[in-house]
Amino acid sequence: MITPPYLIPGDTVGIVAPARKVSREEISIFMNLLESWGLKYKFGKNLFGEYNQYSGTDEERSADFSDMLSDPQVKVILAARGGYGSLRTLRLIDFSKFEKQPKWIAGFSDITAFHSYINRFLNTESLHCLMPLTYKPGVKESEDSAESLRKALFGEKIEYQFPSFPGNREGTVNAEILGGNLSVLFSLNGTGFFPDMKGKVLFIEDIDEYLYHIDRMMLNLLHSGSMNNLGGLIVGGFTDIKDNTIPFGKRYDEIISEIVGKFKFPVAFSFPGGHQNSNMTLIFGRHVQLSVESEHSMLRFSEK
Repeated sequence: MITPPYLIPGDTVGIVAPARKVSREEISIFMNLLESWGLKYKFGKNLFGEYNQYSGTDEERSADFSDMLSDPQVKVILAARGGYGSLRTLRLIDFSKFEKQPKWIAGFSDITAFHSYINRFLNTESLHCLMPLTYKPGVKESEDSAESLRKALFGEKIEYQFPSFPGNREGTVNAEILGGNLSVLFSLNGTGFFPDMKGKVLFIEDIDEYLYHIDRMMLNLLHSGSMNNLGGLIVGGFTDIKDNTIPFGKRYDEIISEIVGKFKFPVAFSFPGGHQNSNMTLIFGRHVQLSVESEHSMLRFSEK
């Protein structure tokens, strides 16, 4: 995997909104944080635009992204927020300059579509991390998550220890990590944008889903063969999960555990990542060591 250049003070972060609309007020505090890191920032032309639920038309949002890819001053492209719409822009973006001058693509949730494409087809690492809209100053978990992003951008060492969980399966695996939002991955399965999971450590998280639909999505990964040669599984936050009037009968973790029960790879629940205050940065495409033990789990990233 290609590692984009790490940042140095004075570098510029490009802010775009490839999915839902966002206001200047909603992200202004995060811009102050970037400046405190010694970084500059540049807004996409259509960042604060509006077209139905999007920040602009598909063409306008993709043009913003392409402009940032072509701008030699921009070292990181950070999505201001997620929502829905990234996949509608992905097909319109010109990545030719990116292949000659790789840069960090950062964000989570709907940005999973970009991670999948960039990791698989452009053989380049990317950052699954909090975004300007989700940053909550003064909240320790959010501040820690922002600090993990700073470390990743500047090439500092990151590793995580997180609590054990009843559904964990012990073991150790050394492999590349990929993944993101389960709903987005589900929508990509069967398309040319779906990631190659063979031998990889898969990270998944989600929000606002019904239990039966989590079962449906996990079964999709099972029956499509996507998990047949998986190296390991990390489960992050599954927040605001819903149930029907007639209960599904299982928690989200029980659904996942049941479906991956036929495999032998290590499984680690409770990673502090996803749609929650604690959303620690993951370097997708990077080689990691996942160790799941009885007392805790460890995730260590190789250094480059």
